[in-house]
Amino acid sequence: MHPPAPLVALSTASVYPESTEVGFLLAAELGYDGVELMVWTDPVSQDIQAIERLSARYRVPVLAVHAPCLAVTQRVWGTDPLERLRRSGDAANYLGASSVVVHPPFRWQRGYATAFADTVEEVAQQYGVVLAVENMFPVRRAGLRAVPYAPSEDPTDVGHRYYTLDLSHTAAAGVDALAMMDRMGDGLAHIHLTDGSGATRDEHLVPGRGNQPCVEVCERLVNNHFSGVVVLEVSTRRARTRHDRAALLAESLLFARLNLQPSTPIATPVRPNGRDSADLPVRGEDHVAVPLQAPVPGPLGASSRP
Repeated sequence: MHPPAPLVALSTASVYPESTEVGFLLAAELGYDGVELMVWTDPVSQDIQAIERLSARYRVPVLAVHAPCLAVTQRVWGTDPLERLRRSGDAANYLGASSVVVHPPFRWQRGYATAFADTVEEVAQQYGVVLAVENMFPVRRAGLRAVPYAPSEDPTDVGHRYYTLDLSHTAAAGVDALAMMDRMGDGLAHIHLTDGSGATRDEHLVPGRGNQPCVEVCERLVNNHFSGVVVLEVSTRRARTRHDRAALLAESLLFARLNLQPSTPIATPVRPNGRDSADLPVRGEDHVAVPLQAPVPGPLGASSRP
């Protein structure tokens, strides 16, 4: 008997510019296992009692909390980044989420950078949750490259107990996602399943629409009996209607479900047209890569950079 497939959650950032509540609504309608709560400038995302009510109303659990780490959230839950980290751990504990996603400190946050690793461990112990530090990417403008994170955009350079692997960030950084996955090793606790074309900006494409090894990552998760949460964190900012946004998120969920299922040998059925299932494309091979338009300001995309 195979172990169950990993839980698949929708990041509430994926519905921007719609509200956090719409994240819960679409997660429920499309059949996601839960949500990753992005705590950012939407006041509802900062009100944990309001989130608890949304979770109950839509019957969608909060499986993870994304701490307010973006440049645009530096005043969410106060100006002290250490306090924001603690409040994120408290929120995850209160909501029953198993993990907190956190970015490495910015270089100008010198006190925070010094205390970061110890505080991550302290919060994890205090609230009984996993704090998974996410890989980021450098900023490139006019031929110049700058790393705004201390000591780097790669959390494995420091070494933490747990990590989040983000495939849009590996694309923007121009690094090998599978090699980073290897470096994270048993500490890999959380996945942002998304994609990128290799452009220097953070794109958060629907998985399968870029050049990242999304299928291979899913296969490794299955083979390694991954027990963390796989989160679809994709940009739908250019969707013209709620229906269009839902279609992108449904496609993302289908990609995850198909590629996170354990391989089980089964008899090959014969189709009415004479073709059997062995003739059919598998694991997304029939997917046509159509890149999303360039991201615009919001919780995902270009404005997520400092």
